Amino acid sequence: MCRSIRTLYHFDPPATEEEVRAAALQFVRKISGFHKPSKSNEAAFQAAVDRISGASLTLLGELETHAPPRRRLPR
Repeated sequence: MCRSIRTLYHFDPPATEEEVRAAALQFVRKISGFHKPSKSNEAAFQAAVDRISGASLTLLGELETHAPPRRRLPR
């Protein structure tokens, strides 16, 4: 869907809250079509980023695997 959103699950070191929030922001930008929303849409936009970020952190915390963590590749 959005090429700048990367897999964040099961890495060593683990994804940070900032990385999860950045992915949530990219997702909201993609589905809303707004890079920067108008003042009248700013509150809804930020609330969506907050909710998606929270749901993503919950998901990442609840997933389980027996595989060894993946190493991060330098960008």
